[in-house]
Amino acid sequence: MRHTRAHTKNRRAHHALKNPGMAKCGNCGAPHSPHRVCMSCGFYRGRKVIDMAKRAEKALRKNKGKESKKEQSKKEGKKQEKKEEKK
Repeated sequence: MRHTRAHTKNRRAHHALKNPGMAKCGNCGAPHSPHRVCMSCGFYRGRKVIDMAKRAEKALRKNKGKESKKEQSKKEGKKQEKKEEKK
C-alpha cells in the first residue's frame, strides 16, 4: 500500500544520527568512548591495559622509517634531474 509523504516523513523522523556518548576517564579525566580503553593514558576500569610509552616509541620508529624512505626518493629524483640537465 502506498504511504503518503507525511507518513514517510514521520517514520524517518527518528533516523537522524545522534552524537556518541562520551565517558570520562577515571585516571586522567580525558573523554573517551564508553567501554573502551582511554587512548591518552591506556587505562580501562582502573587497570593499565596499554603501555603508552612503548606505543609512542613504536610510532616514532615507524614514522622515522617513512621519513627515510621519503628522503631516499627525493635524492633519487634529484639525481635523475641532474642527469637530464647534463644531456
